[in-house]
Amino acid sequence: MALSCLIKNTVKPGIVASCVIALTVLTPTLLKAPPAHAQQPSFADLAEGLIDSVVNISTSQKVSARRSVPMPNGPDGSPFQELFKDFFDGKQGPNRARKVSSLGSGFVVDTAGVIITNAHVIKDADQILVNFSNGITLEAKVRGRDLKTDIAVLEVMPEEGQTLTAVPIGSSNTLRVGDWVMAIGNPFGLGGTVTVGIVSARNRNIHSGPYDDYIQTDAAINRGNSGGPLFDVNGNVIGINTAIISPSGGSIGIGFAVPSEIALPVIAQLREFGETRRGWFGIRIQQVTDDIAESLELPEVTGALVSGVNPEGPAETAGVEPGDVILEFDGYKVNEVRELPRIVADTPIGETVDVSVWRKGARVELRVTVARLNEDEMMAAPEGGDELLPVATDFLGMSLALLSDKLREKYELSQDSEGIVVVGISEESAAFEKGLREGDLIVEAAQKKMGSLEKFAKLVEKMKKEDRKSILLLVRRKDGNLRYLGLHLTE
Repeated sequence: MALSCLIKNTVKPGIVASCVIALTVLTPTLLKAPPAHAQQPSFADLAEGLIDSVVNISTSQKVSARRSVPMPNGPDGSPFQELFKDFFDGKQGPNRARKVSSLGSGFVVDTAGVIITNAHVIKDADQILVNFSNGITLEAKVRGRDLKTDIAVLEVMPEEGQTLTAVPIGSSNTLRVGDWVMAIGNPFGLGGTVTVGIVSARNRNIHSGPYDDYIQTDAAINRGNSGGPLFDVNGNVIGINTAIISPSGGSIGIGFAVPSEIALPVIAQLREFGETRRGWFGIRIQQVTDDIAESLELPEVTGALVSGVNPEGPAETAGVEPGDVILEFDGYKVNEVRELPRIVADTPIGETVDVSVWRKGARVELRVTVARLNEDEMMAAPEGGDELLPVATDFLGMSLALLSDKLREKYELSQDSEGIVVVGISEESAAFEKGLREGDLIVEAAQKKMGSLEKFAKLVEKMKKEDRKSILLLVRRKDGNLRYLGLHLTE
């Protein structure tokens, strides 16, 4: 009412009613308190309790800057001769070594002085310095590193009276897309920087290694954040910030962290042994596609297709064959090809486990004893005139010929190679789209060895009569790699 009176005394009589009505409608809205859920959460308490556990890591290395610059000739005894000699011998000038520095982040997991970071942060470093939030700097030594997961374990010796604060490592398996997360690190050398965001996606494969399974987040991560922790709202480390996608070099809201479930066993092995000790199965694998699943009569598109078996490896000993589809390993279902290397790697060396495979239309149970992986080996999918007669009639845009000595020489195939060779292919064909090229050797069709064009033609005709839609081909490339391809029997 006070507001109405004030307006009434200061405006023309004709507009008093409208002003009063307007205030009557608006006043409750203006005075109403905002709903509790509209208030933004504060991460101040969480950040305050964690920031002392995050460290800045600076490295340096000496890099030779040699150049092919000949030393000028001068007369013996010339006053410039010694100057030229010093300059071109590297004491100064073009051959002089220079120091290169880099910055990263890390976090304390043990008050005794154990620190986690990225392997690429300390790559080729001659000196590693760890800078704490209280201003203390300690030199670190490398306990171990793993390039495949980009994780490194460092050790420092705390100063007398210095107390380190460690952070717990939690479970990334409980994360859900949309959960809040916090990153703390050293972007562009600005130590102690806190950013928050959400989990944008899980199980991301960015093709950086055989165990890709990244957490994607929109929390700002920039250069220098590498190796720093990604926290959940309870203050547990659930990821190690590792990579970003950015055309400019700055954050565009697409960052990736190694999940703690992958990091934990690696950290434990690096701390205990100084190296990783992963399980090994001894096979080469590739993705099961719709065409491959149909040609194998596999009920669903799942598992990892075995394209090759290492001689005398665990898989061969257990009876695994090329063309098998690994459905389960040690009780874990293999939904897609990239899951199997991680499952095998985490299996204890020497342990005998159950393996379920799909073979020629039926499920087969096997037992395999896991061996230790040689880190130089990886179980992963292989990437993406009359003398040529007799040539088969055109098959799905390909011209095929039985392998001969002249064809072996022409396509640089090994002398022990057997099968049907692709001597021509249309770029418009489905076969070309699937990756077949001239010079590829068809070793098997429908898991049957191919020794003649007649056998191949009869097999194709039989499958068409059975109303089969696809045929499974085992193809050998010039480099000797084997790959399964599923082709539709009609263009």
